[in-house]
Amino acid sequence: MEEELRAVLLADGGVSGRAGGRVNWGAHPQGAPWPGCVLTGVSDLGGHTLDGPTGVFAARVQIDCYAGTYGAAKQLSRAVRACLDGHSGGILQGVFLAGARDGREGGTNEADRPFRVSLDFMVHYEEL
Repeated sequence: MEEELRAVLLADGGVSGRAGGRVNWGAHPQGAPWPGCVLTGVSDLGGHTLDGPTGVFAARVQIDCYAGTYGAAKQLSRAVRACLDGHSGGILQGVFLAGARDGREGGTNEADRPFRVSLDFMVHYEEL
């Protein structure tokens, strides 16, 4: 799921036009410029029936959209939302926006504090 979700974002012109190839799981590469997206798995639950596991999973994925200005972070988040909300294909059975919030990274150096828009998605997928 992780590889496919990242590939969908990188293949989207709206996302790649704003973030370039800077769409990563876990962390933004140190020293890499903004804007960029950081994907984090929050939860991942497998489905079950009385007969056992179904092979279908529901994961919550947080996508943090970072940029040097609030406007650029918001534009990137809108591109991510347009790309993913309602998406299905491949092993991804359905991706749905579950929440959004704005923020700013902490720190004392104003120049090193990027703006952030966080999006939570529920990702329904099947394991291959």
